[in-house]
Amino acid sequence: MKDPMTLVSMPPILTYKVNPSAPTLKLPSLACDSHVHVFGPAARFPFAENRNFTPVDAPKETLFALHKRLGIGRCVIVQSVTHGFDNRVVEDAMAAGEGRYLGVALAPANVADAELQRLAAAGFRAVRFNFMTHLAGSSGMDEVLALTPRLKAVGMHLQVHFESGLMHRLAPALSRSAVPVVIDHMGRVDAALGTDQPDFVALQALLNNPLFYVKVSGIDRIDPHPVGEGAQPYAKGVALARLLVQSYPDRCVWGTDWPHPNHTHVPDDGVLVDALARIAPTPSLLDKLLVQNPQSLYRFRA
Repeated sequence: MKDPMTLVSMPPILTYKVNPSAPTLKLPSLACDSHVHVFGPAARFPFAENRNFTPVDAPKETLFALHKRLGIGRCVIVQSVTHGFDNRVVEDAMAAGEGRYLGVALAPANVADAELQRLAAAGFRAVRFNFMTHLAGSSGMDEVLALTPRLKAVGMHLQVHFESGLMHRLAPALSRSAVPVVIDHMGRVDAALGTDQPDFVALQALLNNPLFYVKVSGIDRIDPHPVGEGAQPYAKGVALARLLVQSYPDRCVWGTDWPHPNHTHVPDDGVLVDALARIAPTPSLLDKLLVQNPQSLYRFRA
């Protein structure tokens, strides 16, 4: 967490491409982007004081325009630590999305049952917890596990974001969750280490348990090289994502992670969509990844 006075003196950071490329891959009808954020506008939805940076506004209107350009019909908006526990910015976007946009909330582990019920009724399908050193305010795992029966009571699941080295320690605890567990960004493994690395092996072991799902978002985070081997963008990240999709076709979902906060570079969202042709190389796998699995996990209404 940065000092608030330091944040005030720093210019806001643009975390997305204003004019991303148009993808060449045509996505199936009702394709779902299962991981995005919205930032602001800060004048209406103030940023949290304990944020670690200040972004340029990335409001719902910009997100909707991006999805129209990419051919995406459904979406799950994940509340960001940039806005903290004030989930109003996501609620506003969901309301404007008219059922095509659902949410994942941030909340303390001791959140009241009444608030959980309100969030579920508003369209939130999960609560997310961060176990990352660069993000403040993380709850303890025992507290998170104690919350999961209450999540089950309102039809919500658990989403977790952690550094890959924590996978081995967190896995036994997460296996005791009373609700499905969605792992963000392929567990943030290092794609350069390949498929035999202990962290990726541990991720696959988790996915052998039907309780777990994984977001094959973040090829650009686990392999932060826009052009990799053979001039293919994010080649090493794509290789791990493809293996997960082919090995666990019923428990993978995908997202752009727009507008790409806390990153090494600003990815081109059109490039990320085109990478799906390599991640899910058959129409059947692509439909499962973008349509069937999100529908099963998030329960979009017709």
